[in-house]
Amino acid sequence: MQTRHIQTDGLKQQILEAGTGPLVLLIHGFPELGISWRAQVQALGDAGFHAVAPDMRGYGSTERPTDVADYSILHLVGDMVDLVRALGETQCVVVGHDWGAPVAWHCALMRPDMFRAVFGLSVPFQPRRPKGPPTAAMAAISKRLGRGDLYINRFQAGDAHQVFDVDPTTALRKAFHAYDGATPDERQSTGFIPDGETFISTVPDDATLPPWMSEAHFREYVEAFAAGGFKGPVDWYRNLDRNWALTAHLQDALIRVPAAFVVGERDPVRNYSGQHEAGLKDWVPDLRMQVEVPGAGHWIQQEQADEVNRLLLAFLRMPGVV
Repeated sequence: MQTRHIQTDGLKQQILEAGTGPLVLLIHGFPELGISWRAQVQALGDAGFHAVAPDMRGYGSTERPTDVADYSILHLVGDMVDLVRALGETQCVVVGHDWGAPVAWHCALMRPDMFRAVFGLSVPFQPRRPKGPPTAAMAAISKRLGRGDLYINRFQAGDAHQVFDVDPTTALRKAFHAYDGATPDERQSTGFIPDGETFISTVPDDATLPPWMSEAHFREYVEAFAAGGFKGPVDWYRNLDRNWALTAHLQDALIRVPAAFVVGERDPVRNYSGQHEAGLKDWVPDLRMQVEVPGAGHWIQQEQADEVNRLLLAFLRMPGVV
């Protein structure tokens, strides 16, 4: 594997890559980096693919625009289009985890000519809601449940990133702990934040690193977020309603390329996005694989690297995928 910077049309991006052959693009989520895919980059490279995992816009050593509006879904998909072109390719398979999954799904939805297949992890495709912007619907659900605010709604505030910036080490340690499959039920995050609490304060202070994460690997995250801050990553969330407005032309559109979806059995994100799993086939008619990995939490490609690699390679070897 090697790390390098590559200048695309609109952004200088840092990528982690290995191998030669058909291009497979791996898109991380929050709060992660291209290194989150290290096990997949190595396995794909060894299997005859060109695996590329960028630090996404606002993260790590990739450039960080300062305007909130520069983190819309159109920018995020555009970055991946530019990256494929800068790598000298015209097509690839796109893989996404967490926030990277919606980006990957939209790559396939918007540019099926370039993104010939899609593999989503942890977050299923969520079709555009015709009745109005998503944050109002999320707030209504939170009110009805009486469990506090969904953290996504809290992230809409202009200063929401500051609670992370104060102490990146604690913030990251708690985030990885609260969404991990090895964490007991009562210590996992529900995604909802009571009044007077923050995303950070809802996780116990004695939270430990997940069993799969070494101290050295954790320091890579801490150093990156201490240097770059959390504003850019949280700005992705602040564009949810803007994304809804920008994608009216995609209302009721289907993802027609070959697709797969893999989720951890114990992923807390299913508390608020899991309802989209049952109807995924309706929106992704060429869904070749839908798998629940026993015992896995949210950080599935790192928690269960061997199993994710096995499933990903099996998908890539299906007819018509590559």
